[in-house]
Amino acid sequence: MSKPVVGIIMGSQSDLKVMKEAAEILEELQVAYKLTIVSAHRTPDRMIDYARSARSKGLKVIIAGAGGAAHLPGMVASMTTLPVIGVPVKSSNSIDGWDSVLSILQMPGGIPVATVALDGAKNAGILAAEMVGAFDESVAKNLEKYKDELKEKVLKSAESIEEKGWRGSKIGF
Repeated sequence: MSKPVVGIIMGSQSDLKVMKEAAEILEELQVAYKLTIVSAHRTPDRMIDYARSARSKGLKVIIAGAGGAAHLPGMVASMTTLPVIGVPVKSSNSIDGWDSVLSILQMPGGIPVATVALDGAKNAGILAAEMVGAFDESVAKNLEKYKDELKEKVLKSAESIEEKGWRGSKIGF
């Protein structure tokens, strides 16, 4: 892939099981990214350097996933003018994920963080691709194809359930 335009960061290795979904969808949509670990609490100097140098490295969007107190997305957003998408991660030290959701969602005025659902890294990847696609026609076309495929899956499911009834159709998407 070409030079990364999306940065994917997470607070720890344990977040990878969720955050890999952002990487997978970006690969499917052919959006170059770079993934790494940046802890707001354990490596604050690394976090500061990452946030302050992201634009000069060519990044256009940052996806930041964190569990527990989830300070990473907001702290990174406070040090860059790039859009930051926060992914609350339900972690072992989490209060059923709500602490992560609220820590990312309830940012003070002037420091926005776009927030997706708990463990919603796939949607964070799609949102990042949409941001990039606003200025990159090839990414926009890949997104259009992806969304057309989603539509076709729904129509196929609808046809199946209408023909076979609910007992004869596969459950799920």
